[in-house]
Amino acid sequence: MKLTILGCSGTYPGPASACSSYLIEDEGFRLVLDAGNGSMGELQRHCDIRDVDAVLLSHLHGDHCLDLVATSYARRYHPEGMPPKLPVYGPINTQERLCGAFERWPDDSLADIYDFRTIGPGRLHVGPFAIDLARVAHPIEAYGVRVTAGGKTLTYSGDTGVCDRLVRLAHDSDLFLCEASFLDGEDNPPDLHLTGKDAGEHATRAGVGRLVLTHLVPWGNVERTHGEAADAFDGDLTLASTGTSYEI
Repeated sequence: MKLTILGCSGTYPGPASACSSYLIEDEGFRLVLDAGNGSMGELQRHCDIRDVDAVLLSHLHGDHCLDLVATSYARRYHPEGMPPKLPVYGPINTQERLCGAFERWPDDSLADIYDFRTIGPGRLHVGPFAIDLARVAHPIEAYGVRVTAGGKTLTYSGDTGVCDRLVRLAHDSDLFLCEASFLDGEDNPPDLHLTGKDAGEHATRAGVGRLVLTHLVPWGNVERTHGEAADAFDGDLTLASTGTSYEI
């Protein structure tokens, strides 16, 4: 299983990264996990935008889903013709969320472009991947995502505050892709995002093999975030960066 970072900036694109999006590949199947604004540009460095096999959205905040609006144009109007409908797995009202971003509701409600499939807690199978979903601590319906293929496991936090369910979901993962938006010791709102320290503590409790910090907000301090995480997790630790790939 291969993970490629398409975007790792939180809230809005930063000078070196689009918003959250991750390409997961196994057995020739391409799954895009989240589609934050700007991320489909980076995707095209790795494959044709029409060659994605499925998309899974952890939640419906714009920095995780809105590039599916732009992608719908690429699929609808490509000179080589419109490809088959793309399966999009997301929380309830995913279709309404995307259609509402247009200046006028699309006549087909995007149903000619996307095959919308509603997710919830539990397991689903997408291509070669077994995917386990758990609700995490965020103001809207949001999921942590555990992806398993070929005996290897990647867990993605999505956006979350401190969350025991996320620790259980990430248990023994080979790679833990975890958000670290906030800095420790500041007046951070509860049940919204993690700090680097929180991410490190979650990774330690889960016993993961590697921790990759993501959702790094442009106004943050990545060196401090990394240091806070390193104080709480003594394993393999890196900061996500656009275009970086990991073999799991």
